Order: sequence, then C-alpha cells, then structure tokens
Amino acid sequence: MIDLAALPDSHGHFGPYGGMFVPETLMTALNELAAEYEAARRDPVFQAQLAKTLKDFAGRPTPLYYAERLTQQLGGAKIYLKREDLLHTGAHKINNALGQILLAQRMGKTRIIAETGAGQHGVATATVAARAGLECVIYMGAVDMERQALNVARMRFLGAKVVPVTAGQATLKEAINEAMRDWVTHVRHTHYILGSALGSHPYPMMVRDFHRVIGDEARSQILQIEGRLPDLLLACVGGGSNAIGLFWPFLNDESVRMIGIEAGGRGIRLGDHAARFQGGKLGVLQGTKTYLLADEDGQIQLTHSVSAGLDYAAIGPEHAYLRDLGRIGYDFATDDDALDAFQRLSQTEGIIPALESAHAIAGILKHAPTLSKDQILIANLSGRGDKDVAQAAEILLQNPRP
Repeated sequence: MIDLAALPDSHGHFGPYGGMFVPETLMTALNELAAEYEAARRDPVFQAQLAKTLKDFAGRPTPLYYAERLTQQLGGAKIYLKREDLLHTGAHKINNALGQILLAQRMGKTRIIAETGAGQHGVATATVAARAGLECVIYMGAVDMERQALNVARMRFLGAKVVPVTAGQATLKEAINEAMRDWVTHVRHTHYILGSALGSHPYPMMVRDFHRVIGDEARSQILQIEGRLPDLLLACVGGGSNAIGLFWPFLNDESVRMIGIEAGGRGIRLGDHAARFQGGKLGVLQGTKTYLLADEDGQIQLTHSVSAGLDYAAIGPEHAYLRDLGRIGYDFATDDDALDAFQRLSQTEGIIPALESAHAIAGILKHAPTLSKDQILIANLSGRGDKDVAQAAEILLQNPRP
C-alpha cells in the first residue's frame, strides 16, 4: 500500500523527487501559496465553491463512454473513454485553472500569468481570468503559436495578452522560463497558474489534487456501469496532469494496472522525442528535481513531438517516484502511432481527439488486444482535436494513411 497522505512530504518531496528549486525571490510567494492551499483544501466553503463551479461552468461530471466499435475492432478488452474533451474549453485543463483562480482571488492577486504549449491551458487560464475580471498574460513558444493558431486566437478573444517566446526551441520549456521571469518581477500582485503537475512545490501537489476529480468520477462510474474496477488505465503524459488525475484515486487498488504514454516523436534518438524514461536521467529543471532529458554535461536536450503539449524535457516528480515504486508503467507512442490513432478514433467512434490524447489512443491500439474480452480498459481522452485539425490535415494529406 502507498501512503497517499505522505505524497508529497512537508517539503514537497516525492521520495528523491520534487522540492523547491527556485530563486530566493520566489520562496516567499511559494510558501504563501503552499500555506493558502493547505487552508483552502480544508475549507468546506472553498471546496463547495470549486465543486459548484466545476459543475455549472465547466460541465462536470464528464461521461465515461463505452467505445463499442473500437472494442469490437481490436477484439480485446472493453474500452471506455473518460470524456474530458467535453469540458468547457475542450480539455481537462479547466479543472486546475478554476481551482487556481479561486486561490488567486483568495490571496487577493490582481494579475494572472501562465505558460502554454498546446494552447489548451492558455485558453483555460484566459477563460477563468475573464470570468474573474483579472488581467491575464500567457507566454507561448513561437513555434507552438504557429501550430496552435486557433488557440492563440481564442486566448486573445478572451482578453488575454499572448506573448510569443522566440528563445531556444521556442516551445513549452522556453514559455515556462519566460513566465517564471515575469513572476519574479511581479510576484506581489501576480499569481502564476502553472499548467501541469510539475515545477516547484506546491504545484505538483496542487495540480494533482485539482485533477483527481477525473479519477474519482471514473472510479465511481465504472463501478456503477460494470460493478467492478478496471484492469488497465491509460493516459498520455507530458508534464503529467491528466494522467495523475486519472491514476491517483486507483493507486492503492492493486488489481488496476496503469500505463502513461510519453511522446516517442520521430523515434528514440537524441533530439527526436520527449520520452523521459527512454534514456533520461535525474536532474533539476524549472523548480523541481525529476527525470529529464539531458546530456552528460547536464544540458537540457532538444525534444520533439507532433503534439505541442507533450514536447517537454521533464516529467512531473510524482510520476518519477511512482515509476520507481513500480506502481505505474510508462510506454511511448511515436508521431506516426499518434496520427494513426487520431485517424482511427475519428473514423471508428466519431470522436476527433487532441494529438496529445491520440498518444493515449495509440496506447489502446497497442495494449487492448493483449487483454481478454472480459477485461476492462479506461483511457483518458484529455482533450478534443479542434485545435489540431489543420496541423493533422497538412501531415495526413502529405502522407495519406489507409
């Protein structure tokens, strides 16, 4: 059994991972945030407000959908999809954004900043900031802005200022760097809504807690539908927010296997992927100690994924710890695997997934046939594919698939 109450410890550590590796100027803000969150998580008024907003504004609970045709085609386990794509703004990111905006208001902050890769966290943050009437600035890599132009437009329609980041690879890592620089400068009146289960304590814990509603619902729903727990859970893993949200409520159910699917990119070669457990190592990046892709001198390696949201050199510290424990397994799907899955789910179930979520669908295509027909698989469909249609169409038109 895993002592869930001890994850993380009082200093934000998940075993050897996690912690607070930030400039001194941010320590006061992080300690204030940690204390405020501890009070909020025990405050029934805060929790009731969050639950009501998730229901009335975001659209929870989301359905647990039986993918009947895909199940029949693959011939293995019964496949269920947790439909986070049906939430307001189109992805699971709204769960965390709503929780953090309520915290920001509780702390009297007047300005919101965030980073975004695929754009869904940026849209969710711009949405909750508009609802709260707060100034909002979103940092986004210039490369990601090109491939996620729809979400850039959505953020701007919602009143957010979207700042392009051109340094380095001009993707998610660089966007986080710029957001942290902003926070250091404006820390007194600004709250940083970090978008995944990574970064300095208390963010990995906070983001996990705001997303565990995914797994809580899925657990209750599958017990009601099937009368028992699933045999396998699957989710894509970038920083790891949607995955830890699904997995967390099942961690002490020993009969339930869990697999996170990382981005295999063009293949497991230097600079061509973002699968941290395929050749990664222990290191520190952007506030936390975790598994990351770095060379022998500690320099962060280039990464690649067809999906902007998985194109990140580090994984959330709790994932690294749970992998060490052997509780969660990690696999990867290549760009081609994800594009095949994108097309397969679209044509089989009438659901166009986000390219991030398509990695989890690729996991279904690989693992479901290895299970028997009386077994049950749940995959987290973390987001819808509207934002990726132009990018996928360009790729698939150049390289048509049967």
